[in-house]
Amino acid sequence: MLNKVKKKVNEYGQEHLLAFYNELNPAKQEELIDDINKIDFSLITRVYKEINVQSCPARDVTPMKATDSTLFSQGERDKYIAIGNQAIADGKVAALTMCGGMGTRLGHNGPKGTYDIGLPSHKSLFEIQACGLKDVGEGNIPWYIMTSNINNDATVQFFKDHDFFGYPSENIFFFRQAMISVLNKDGKILLESKDKVLKSPNGNGGLFLSLKESGGLDDMNKRGIEYLFICGIDNCLVKMADPVFVGYHISEGAPACAKSFMKRTAEEKAAIFCYSEGKPFVIEYTEIPEELANARDENGAFIYGDTNVLNYIFNVNIIEELCQYYMPYHPAIKKVTYLDTNSGSCVTIPDGLKFELFLFDYFSHIEDLRLLRIDRDQEFAPVKNQTGIDSVETAREMYMKVHKEEQA
Repeated sequence: MLNKVKKKVNEYGQEHLLAFYNELNPAKQEELIDDINKIDFSLITRVYKEINVQSCPARDVTPMKATDSTLFSQGERDKYIAIGNQAIADGKVAALTMCGGMGTRLGHNGPKGTYDIGLPSHKSLFEIQACGLKDVGEGNIPWYIMTSNINNDATVQFFKDHDFFGYPSENIFFFRQAMISVLNKDGKILLESKDKVLKSPNGNGGLFLSLKESGGLDDMNKRGIEYLFICGIDNCLVKMADPVFVGYHISEGAPACAKSFMKRTAEEKAAIFCYSEGKPFVIEYTEIPEELANARDENGAFIYGDTNVLNYIFNVNIIEELCQYYMPYHPAIKKVTYLDTNSGSCVTIPDGLKFELFLFDYFSHIEDLRLLRIDRDQEFAPVKNQTGIDSVETAREMYMKVHKEEQA
C-alpha cells in the first residue's frame, strides 16, 4: 500500500505529503495513507491549472424579469400562502440549511450556526431557523442540515445539548459536505498535521452530490418530498420554507425559483441574475461589465439589478439529473495555517488556495428559473463580520426592527 501511494504522490509532484510518515506510529501511518488515497489528484491538478484561465464570460446577455412580491395585492398574497401551506401540510416541502463553516470571522470558536447575535432571547442562528420552521410547519417539515468535517460533530452535539430546539429529531437529517484539498500558490497540497491532509469544504455547489451520497436524497424521495427550500445559515431574517415563496414556485411551474432584491447602487458587491444565451445565469459582481452594471430602464430602475440572495426552491425530481453535470471549481485566495514540511512547524500564509463549487452554476442546466423579488429590509440581514457592513451589529438591529415582539 505504501509503495502504491509513493508512486502516486511522486507522479503528481506531491511527495512531501509523506515527509513525516516514518515518525508516525502504525495507526497514524494508516490514517495518513487513507487520507492521501482519498485525494483526487487529477481533479486537483486540473483545478490548479485552470486558476489563471479566464472563466467563460456571459454571452448574449438579456435581463431576467422578477415578480415583485412587495407589489402583491392581498388577494395574490393570500393565494400563494394558501398554495404553499397546503403543500407543507401535504408533506411535500422540505428545508435545507447550508452551514459547513465556522464562525472564525466573528471571533466565535464554533460552528457559525451556534453563534448568538446578541438578541434578548439569546437565540443562536440555528435556533432562529428552527423557530422559523416551527412557525410555518409545526415541526413537520423535514430539515436537512449540511455540515462539514470541520464542524459536524460540534453541530450535532449543539442540537442535542439544546434538545433540538423543540424540533422533532426524527425530522432532522444531518449530512456532511464534501471536502477538497487546500494548496499553496505553487500547487502543493498542504498538510494539517503530520498524519492529516489539510482540506476545506467544497462550496455550496457540492450540495446536491453530497445530499445524494449521504442518503438524504433517498430520504426525501421516501418521504414524498417534491419541493426543496434551500438557504444558508448566516441570514438571520431568512423566512424558512416561506409559504408565499413555495406557493409562487408551485404556481409558476418552473424547475427552480430564487429570491432576489434590487441592488441599491451600480457598484454594490452583489451577483446579479440574467439570461446568457437563453439560459439562467448569475454574473459575479467582479465580472459585470460596466455598461450592464449601470444600465437603467425608462423609469430609472436597474435593468440588471436583481441580486442573488442564496435562497432557492428546487424541484426534487431534477436533483438526481443535476448531480451528473460537471461543475467548475472557483479558486479563492485565503489565509491558511498548515504544517510546513521543512520546519515541522505550523505556518500561516495569506495566499493559500481553496476551491469552491457554486450552486448557481447549476442554473445553466435547468430549463428556466423564476425570480421572486423581496424587501431586503424584511428578509435579508447577513451575519458575516464583527463590525461594519453585514455585521453582527447591523443584523441584530435589522432583526429587532422586524421582530418587535422579541424586544421584551
